[in-house]
Amino acid sequence: MPAQTSLSRSHSAPLRSVNLGALDAVVDRRQDGTIYLRSAQPLGNYHDSIAEPLEHWAKVAPDRVYLAQRDADGNWRRLTYAETLDKVRRIAAALLRRGLSKERPIAILSGNDIEHALLALAAMMAGIPYAPISPAYSLMSSDFGKLRMIVELLTPGMVFAADGLAFGKALHATVPDDIELVVTRNPLGDRPTTMFADLIGDEDANGVAAARAQVAPDTIAKFLFTSGSTGTPKGVINTHRMLLSNQAMLQGSLAFVKGEPPVIVDWLPWSHTFGSNHNFNLVLVNGGSFYIDDGNPTPPGVPKTARNLRDIAPTIYFNVPKGYEALIPHFRADATLRKNFFSRLNVLFYAGAGLNQTTYDEMNEIAVETTGERIIFISSLGSTETAPAALACTFDFGRPGNIGLPCSGVELKLVPNAGKLEARLRGPHITPGYWRQDHHTQNAFDDEGFYKIGDALKFADPNDPDKGLIFDGRIAEDYKLSTGTWVSVGPLRGRFVDHFAPYVRDVVLAGADRDFIGALVFPDIEACRKLAGLSADATPAEIVAAPTVRLLFAERLFTMAAEAKGSSTRVERLILMAEPPSLDKGEATDKGSLNQRAVLASRAALVEELYADTPPSPNVIRSDS
Repeated sequence: MPAQTSLSRSHSAPLRSVNLGALDAVVDRRQDGTIYLRSAQPLGNYHDSIAEPLEHWAKVAPDRVYLAQRDADGNWRRLTYAETLDKVRRIAAALLRRGLSKERPIAILSGNDIEHALLALAAMMAGIPYAPISPAYSLMSSDFGKLRMIVELLTPGMVFAADGLAFGKALHATVPDDIELVVTRNPLGDRPTTMFADLIGDEDANGVAAARAQVAPDTIAKFLFTSGSTGTPKGVINTHRMLLSNQAMLQGSLAFVKGEPPVIVDWLPWSHTFGSNHNFNLVLVNGGSFYIDDGNPTPPGVPKTARNLRDIAPTIYFNVPKGYEALIPHFRADATLRKNFFSRLNVLFYAGAGLNQTTYDEMNEIAVETTGERIIFISSLGSTETAPAALACTFDFGRPGNIGLPCSGVELKLVPNAGKLEARLRGPHITPGYWRQDHHTQNAFDDEGFYKIGDALKFADPNDPDKGLIFDGRIAEDYKLSTGTWVSVGPLRGRFVDHFAPYVRDVVLAGADRDFIGALVFPDIEACRKLAGLSADATPAEIVAAPTVRLLFAERLFTMAAEAKGSSTRVERLILMAEPPSLDKGEATDKGSLNQRAVLASRAALVEELYADTPPSPNVIRSDS
């Protein structure tokens, strides 16, 4: 008998036991083809305001570490629940003295740190909305267009940035002189600036208590801005009810957190709902410990994440698929890291994009080699407008892609649309709308009050709804070829990236009203450089032109085309992009995801080159070449 492969061992290894909820589906099928789904499990009780769990844990577990991050010397700086509550109350008093309100909220331009967390918690305790804004709009943009639009929409009364030096150019360009600036370090020399430490002043117990008492479930907690993948950013209203009902929904799916306060090591940005609402609030509501990861899925950032995970063993780990891909070499090379990482891990959780099968298998292999057990790998579905969790997978599906079933308290409506099932959502976790953008709000809901999330879903098993749902693409991205054949862009993008792994970061699929599908491919430049055997100073243009790189892409394009079952899944030509997607042009969001329409519009000349036959472009790689 042949020796068992590591892959087969990982598939047959036992699954580590973890308490996940059961989201049995209740299904109502209508004659017009519309399907309504909800969970058979009722939604549990939840707090009225975000201050309540902080006050609860400061009383029940005052000395437990709540927030931690590395200081300038690399040591962990920790705050307990009691220490956090004391600082939050003092900051809340300072905010109230300034007369801030939803008409004059707080804008936070910088990323995840303890000061950001304290300011956010204080604002919500005082009933003052705040808006965490992607640092990319300040640090990576050349024209500050999106940041300027957001500041004009919000009319903030206070703007916070951790480092006045790093954010100085953006502050000068977008923030009017009459708005108070607050920084942790490096105050602006030519403009009055408040130091964050000075916000932690005298406590006003009566004033804070009175403001705290006015905070109700429908009070606005924050504004979160969409990434702009389908246009300009929109200010999504997030109420306390949204945030806290969503945590009750998560307790129904990640049931183990109620008995085991979660410990997480997390880099996911607080300017987005995954890091800000899902993860940050999961720790707070369940009395856990949040270790702020100063790394991210980039070449300079991944070693920092690995260092942090070598120190702190998480009980649940959240990341985007690229984050898992980037960590795999570190897990392979470092026994101490992988032993600590898997030592008390209950769940591997991914969101933000589709996970490829290769990464799923490799993470399973490493877990089994390290512990003898598989760790359940799960995902969910949600958006900024849904706080975010709406569907959750609570079972081992055996491969990536299953987003599970509606969480407790969520109503899912599947509407037939061009051969697919368009998802719409209703529940206490749904936004009431967009701040000062009524036209967007009106277009976001149907006549039954369901939020139109824009995703298509399909049943993993049409005969058994309890097997969960699969993401089936974005409705707005799909198009028809000239033959009238529909192209389902989302699933095809996923298969393309998986087929070309690890040499592709993302792909934009052209072909609307054309005879066939073509692709503008954004390669993984570092992986392609190594493939070509070029030096570290090679330019992207030199890398994508390397014969070995072009040959590999030609071979894989040929095999993918050969496996296609029809024109709707056959990519016939591609061009490798040497220029990365632009944030300022709207090609990329601050999360790194692509705006398909913007890429096709701004690179229209390349699209024409892709389809030109006379003469054929030397940049085009063809499946029949």
